[in-house]
Parts: sequence; C-alpha cells; structure tokens
Amino acid sequence: MSTLTNRHSEMSPGGHARAIAVLGLPLIGGHVAQFAIGLTDTVMLGWYGVEELAAVTLGSTYFFSIFLLGSGFAFAVMPMVAAAAGAGEERQIRRSTRMGLWLSLAYGALAMPLLWWSEPILLLLGQEPQVAHAAAEYLRIAGWAVFPALLYMVAKSYLAALERTQIVLWLSVIGAVLNALVNYALIFGNWGAPELGITGAAIASLVTNGVSFALVLAYALKALPEHELLKNFQRPDWEMLARVFRMGAPIGLTTLSESSLFAASAMMMGWLGTVPLAAHGIAISLAGLTFMVHLGLSNAATIRAGNAFGRGDRAHMARGGKVVTVMSLGVSVVGITLFLAIPGPLMSLFLDPADPQKDQILLIGGGLLAAAALFQMMDGMQAIALGLLRGVQDTGVPMVIAVLSYWAVGIPASYVMGFVLGWGGAGVWMGLVAGLTAAGLFLMKRFWGQSIKRVGAKPA
Repeated sequence: MSTLTNRHSEMSPGGHARAIAVLGLPLIGGHVAQFAIGLTDTVMLGWYGVEELAAVTLGSTYFFSIFLLGSGFAFAVMPMVAAAAGAGEERQIRRSTRMGLWLSLAYGALAMPLLWWSEPILLLLGQEPQVAHAAAEYLRIAGWAVFPALLYMVAKSYLAALERTQIVLWLSVIGAVLNALVNYALIFGNWGAPELGITGAAIASLVTNGVSFALVLAYALKALPEHELLKNFQRPDWEMLARVFRMGAPIGLTTLSESSLFAASAMMMGWLGTVPLAAHGIAISLAGLTFMVHLGLSNAATIRAGNAFGRGDRAHMARGGKVVTVMSLGVSVVGITLFLAIPGPLMSLFLDPADPQKDQILLIGGGLLAAAALFQMMDGMQAIALGLLRGVQDTGVPMVIAVLSYWAVGIPASYVMGFVLGWGGAGVWMGLVAGLTAAGLFLMKRFWGQSIKRVGAKPA
C-alpha cells in the first residue's frame, strides 16, 4: 500500500488535470444531459406561452427543492463507494449502495404528499393563483418522478464512484433525447399526439426518469454482477443504513439550503409578476447550465478525494484539490464572458420571436445575467469545496456553513435588496451573489484549514 500511495502522491499537476478531465468530462456531459431535461421543458414551454413558462419555472423549482433534499443519500453513496474501492473493501460497496436505494425509496414516499398537494403551499407563498394552479397540475404528474429520479441518482453515484463514467454520460444523453421527443409530441400535439401543453411536459419528465432508471439498473446488474445489488434486497442492513443516513442527511440539507436560496428567489420573482418570473426561469437555466460543469468537476473531486481518503494519501489529495480548483476558475471565466458579452442572443433561444412580451423579458433577463456573471466564480468555489469535503466524509460542519450562508445571508439579502431597497429582480439576484460568496469562502476555508487533516484516518 505504501508504494501505491507514494506513486499517487508524486503525480504532477498535469497528471492530476488529465485524470480529473478523463473522470470529470463524462460526468460533466452527464450532468449537462440531465440538466437538458429541465432545459428542454423551459425552452419548449417558452415557445408555447409565457404563462406556461412561468408555471413550469415555479413547479420545477418546487420539485427540485424537494428532490435535492432526498438526493443527499445518493450523494453519500459516491464518497462511500469511492473510499471502499480505494481501501479494497468490496462488500462495503454493495452495502452502502443498497441502503442508499432503501433510503431514497423511503424519502420519496414521504415527499409525495407535498408534491401532490402543492397548490395551497404555492398560494401560501404568495404566487399568482393561475400560475400556482398550472404548476400544481404539472406536479401532480411530474411529482411521481421523484421515485425513479432518486433511485437513478443512487445508481449513477455507484457507477461514477467506480469510474464507470462513460455509461453515466450515455444514459443521460439517451434520457435527454427521449425527453425532448416526448415533449415535442405532447406539448405541441405533433406526430398525431394530443396537444397537452404543460401536462405534456410533466408526462415527458415522468417517462424519461422511469426509463433512465430502468436502463442504469440493467447496466449495473449486467456489468457488475459481483456486487449482486438486488440479491436479498428486502433484507435490512441497519448499521449501514444508519451510516448512509448520518452522511446523507447533512448532504441533503446542504443541497436543500442552496436550492432553497434559488427557490426563494423564484418565489420573490413571482411576486414581481409573470414576466419577471419567466425572465428568471430563462436566466436561471443559463446559469444552471454553466454550473453543471462545476458540478461535474465537483463529483470528480469527490471520487478522487474519496480514493485518496481510503488510501490515507494526503499529499495526493492536496495537489489534486488545487488543480481542480484552478480548473473550476477557468470555467467561471468563460461563463462570465458569455453572460456579459451576449446576454440577448442567449435569452432569445428560449423565446418565440413573435411573442409580444419578448422585449420586456430580454430587458429584465439581461440584468439578471449580469448578476449571474458576478456569482459564477463563487458558485464554482462552493461546489468544488463541497466535493472535496464529501470526499473526506466531512458533511456536518459544511451543512451548518451552507445553511447560514444561504438562509441567514442570501435569502434576507435578496428580500432587502429586491423589495426594501426597491431594486426589483436585480436586487433579488444580488442576494444570490451574497449567499454564494459567503458559502464559497467559508467552505474553502473549512477544507484547507481543517478537513484535509482527516486524510490518513480510517474512513468511518
């Protein structure tokens, strides 16, 4: 083990960059393809109508806030499997993955009532009645996708941690293409299908997630039969279930705290009206697309940090952590340049040229993309820091940092700047900048100041 550790520790920065790229590029592609499912909904419903675009923006934001809390168990599987693989503990790989599936199913059952009866909740949050009703109709169908979507996340984390990233990419691409085809048929009534509008988008999301999980499970069972993921699946493993829960619950709350910042911003934009909410939906989709690159690099950081943690190789982790941080900064520079240089053409991709409200949406959206350019760098930094922290299985304190950054800084700042100071949508988005900056700075400080010292200790 010492010879292997030394060989890893001596890897050059260029070697780290190549290894991160080989591992991370398929993950980035997979995230982009997965993100394209929601992006396709936004683009096609933007062509269909502004009110439908506002409703799907609201409904999908609500769905993903609930989904991301439950995805903590899938995110926990990734570093646990990576650490077990690094330490050569094959049995732990099977145990952690199975209990990740168990917890995801249980969470989905608890979440369904919130998705089914969403309309009164959205009205309580101050949304316009017609938009809240349309969003609730969308969620009554799309909400059932929480089950296959969460299970798919667990299976993807399992495969990615074992560096089976190419299949993760291709399955995500298949899902994105399938979603686009079903959307095109059911939203607009093409190819002899009924014209269902936003209901068609909901059906497409449910079908896509169900097929995606079926495909990824079939691959995992065929390609890695030695792990026997479904053999005696009904038998509980309480000790491992508790470990996955203890690690996954803080990850879920961390992810929820960030997503709730963006969900709160969507709610606040809804208070400003349908057109500002539609502009927000487009701008947040563009910002989210660039974030998928940071998220893929973050996943690669988790896997490589988890391997190093399993081997007890601190030097390897430190050098790799610096390299992935620099790579993320480079991505941020590209995003900033695009958002500031060509906001109009980017926003126009989502709109019908003949829409009478197009110019107003472009005017509002241009200001939002300028704010998005401001938070690009810090959004990347918090994502990379969280990836590294999860690799060393440090999730408790990062959860506290995230909650304080997003709930005590970001959301209040959005409200104050947007409504108290009267800056409108631009003020709401400046609150996002404040929250993400606080998270990026303190999470990076946590990893480099304290958490990296955990490397060398046996994984919990």
